[in-house]
Amino acid sequence: MQNPRLGHENLGLGVGLRTVHFSHILEQQPEVDWFEIISENFMDSAGRPRAVLEQIAERYPIVMHGVSLSIGSTDPLNRDYLKKLKLLAEGINARWISDHVCWTGVAGLNSHDLLPIPYSEATLSHLVERIRIVQDILERPLVLENPSSYLEFQDSTMSESEFVCRMAEEADCGLLLDVNNVYVSSVNHEFDPVAYVESIPAERVVQCHLAGHTNCGTHLIDTHDGHVVDPVWNLFRLLHQRTGGVATLLEWDAEIPPFPVVHQEVLKARQYMDENLPKPKEAKAEAETIHVDSRAIPHPASFIVAEVE
Repeated sequence: MQNPRLGHENLGLGVGLRTVHFSHILEQQPEVDWFEIISENFMDSAGRPRAVLEQIAERYPIVMHGVSLSIGSTDPLNRDYLKKLKLLAEGINARWISDHVCWTGVAGLNSHDLLPIPYSEATLSHLVERIRIVQDILERPLVLENPSSYLEFQDSTMSESEFVCRMAEEADCGLLLDVNNVYVSSVNHEFDPVAYVESIPAERVVQCHLAGHTNCGTHLIDTHDGHVVDPVWNLFRLLHQRTGGVATLLEWDAEIPPFPVVHQEVLKARQYMDENLPKPKEAKAEAETIHVDSRAIPHPASFIVAEVE
């Protein structure tokens, strides 16, 4: 594998930094490998949140994860936003900057939703051009996350996995593979999540997200409000086999429990990273078996919800 993770280090197992845990982190200084922040929560802040972040950044590696880049929008890129993003990254020595393969608004309005895009040649060309511009402005590779989704476009001419793979190669950017999002979308749209993970160019995966979701019976929703389920853990196992290990983070954004509970959840990843893991083909077979057992869930109604951050 050439230049794995685009040269970025494997930071280990991290947790999303949330305000409810500020006091615990400052007082207890837990044994956490790294933290991920929501970029927009700190870009314009000069108060306590920014002061706390700077203290934490002195001790722990920090990664920035955004929700408002709107890389898929037809609006011009917001260069003031990008300037603030770059300044924040420099100020806290962020290891990398990530966002989502989506759009968040149009005509200058921010919907605060991670809205889906059609997977077509025209959309691909549009995104690749914008990603290159953003990377030039930030002076670093951009890392983009596969979204969870609840509808599909009739205009799409390729699968999400093919779109994401081509986007990463043609724009020369990194990928944040959210295996929970892969699983949620696979159930909602009835595709094979194992084939999705296997198709991703492993050398471009810089980071992995884990999270819980809500099973609504007819569909799954990416709510980030609970424990990671077995099918998602097994997709993580397969990803770990293919990449050799990448920075892995647990997202927990609703009904947030005490910090030790959140931290313990991401530490479960260790059992899927053991040296005695099955070979990739065996890991694939296990993931496929669990996925088939979950297919009692029919195709969802068409609607959009925001990713909870």
